[in-house]
Amino acid sequence: MTSQEKTKFKRVLLKLSGEALQGSQGHGIDPEVLETLAEEIRDVLKLKVEIGIVIGAGNIFRGLAASTKGMDRATGDYMGMLATVLNSLALQDALERKGVDTRVLSAITMQELCEPYIRRRAIRHFEKGRVVIFAGGTGNPYFTTDTAASLRAMEVHAEAILKATKVDGIYDKDPMKYKDAKKFTNLTYLTVLKKGLAVMDSTAISLCMDNKMAIHVFDMTKKGNIKKILQGKKIGTLVS
Repeated sequence: MTSQEKTKFKRVLLKLSGEALQGSQGHGIDPEVLETLAEEIRDVLKLKVEIGIVIGAGNIFRGLAASTKGMDRATGDYMGMLATVLNSLALQDALERKGVDTRVLSAITMQELCEPYIRRRAIRHFEKGRVVIFAGGTGNPYFTTDTAASLRAMEVHAEAILKATKVDGIYDKDPMKYKDAKKFTNLTYLTVLKKGLAVMDSTAISLCMDNKMAIHVFDMTKKGNIKKILQGKKIGTLVS
């Protein structure tokens, strides 16, 4: 490994939104997006970094959105958890086609499809150089996949959360709608909570604050950004 390839972290948790997988088609899973993502993760593994992944389900089903239309919130959340398993299996398939050894561990037991989430088993997979995808959220309703990502990051002793978005960091308002939106390069957890910045939900941010887990928010549509963060380059916004 050259001096240029030294990394800042040994183990990280990558949080992907479900919407990230839908690409330009507006729903479902775009095979091209999966392919590009799998290639990027494969390249990052060459840096000898251990990667855990949590994927949302917004491209398939949102429990919270369904609950506003009359569905029982717990039922909607369980459906969302099942949707994260679909996304996780799709990403596992894309990674394994690239030669990356991958395991899906689900908080909801479905032994025909994936392994049950057991903390020590997850850590053992990391030690063997496998990518670990955490599916099924926390296994409980009323908790988002952001909270699941924070929880898993603490449990497996990840050194940082990499939160992949469609924009290059955190802004004071939606940069897609407002041209005068101001970008932050560094933020504290308390500032994110006080300003109500929509980076992760408040439960996830509070959990990271209590356990001093740094969150790097970056644009996943630009190839090579994951690698740059791992090498310590200033990309996007750092919440710490």
